[in-house]
Amino acid sequence: MAAPSPPPPLAFKTQGYNGYAVEYSPFFENRLACASGANFGIVGNGRLWLLNVSPGGIQPERTYDTQDGLFDCAWSENHENQIVTSSGDGSIKLWDATLPDFPIRNWAEHTREVFSVNWNLVQKDIFVSGSWDMTIKLWNPEIQQSLRTWQEHTNCIYVTTWSPTDTNIFASASGDNTIKLWDTRHPTSIQTIPAHTSEVLALDWNKYQPGVLVSGSVDNTIKVWDIRYPSRERNWLRGHEYAVRRVKCSPHRGDVVVSASYDMTMRIWDLERGVPVFVHDGHTEFVLGCDLSMFFDGQVASCAWDESVHVVSLPPM
Repeated sequence: MAAPSPPPPLAFKTQGYNGYAVEYSPFFENRLACASGANFGIVGNGRLWLLNVSPGGIQPERTYDTQDGLFDCAWSENHENQIVTSSGDGSIKLWDATLPDFPIRNWAEHTREVFSVNWNLVQKDIFVSGSWDMTIKLWNPEIQQSLRTWQEHTNCIYVTTWSPTDTNIFASASGDNTIKLWDTRHPTSIQTIPAHTSEVLALDWNKYQPGVLVSGSVDNTIKVWDIRYPSRERNWLRGHEYAVRRVKCSPHRGDVVVSASYDMTMRIWDLERGVPVFVHDGHTEFVLGCDLSMFFDGQVASCAWDESVHVVSLPPM
């Protein structure tokens, strides 16, 4: 017997703004954020959308406007109403969802687009950013200057992401085709993986298998890495027709990953079998953001350049 079809996805129109990233709140089960930019993020304003997701639909709770496009967002692991965003003008802003209009912090050290911000899951009071200026910076939201800067990649940095188990370890993905591992106690990277034949746009840690990373690339592939054996990928997932812009590992199990691609699809993969178990093709433009709900196993959000956020609810995976 065939599995029952999932219900139609919920949809929300980010009118006038093209989506770059979506992030579920780690504190509120129905809260979802979307970072977006006008005119595809090339020129014009940005907008952070705070959305409420319920079975009846997606409703806006609050919006914040910025002078340049927003490319990423990350909820604080320490304060339930705080969220950090990264922008095309090189700025990083911290917002409080209980306050209107303006950020509560603003940093402007990066000299080019900041494509990644990621909060430490263990220490919780620091976050890391990655920029097209080829630098990575470490931040504490209570301090006006960055705590440390690393510069080793030779091309744009697209992702910086903390280990889910080690306070000091994070990884980065770059247009120089590599993944690098970093320890905040060291001034240089501790490991380099020549990961793909083209730019590495996406990266995330497996939450259940220590030392396992999942990457996505302009070469249309997703690869699974064990950092103990960096000379060869553990698995290789093929199916996307264009570049893979984002990957997110499931918070519920170790063999599920979600990907977003320029082929206008969001896919859910079985890592062990190396095959997609679900393809969402409801978007009509590049899909750049995806995330999985921590509270509802099977609920996945995506955002795209078609000015829309979709939320799909599948049976528990």
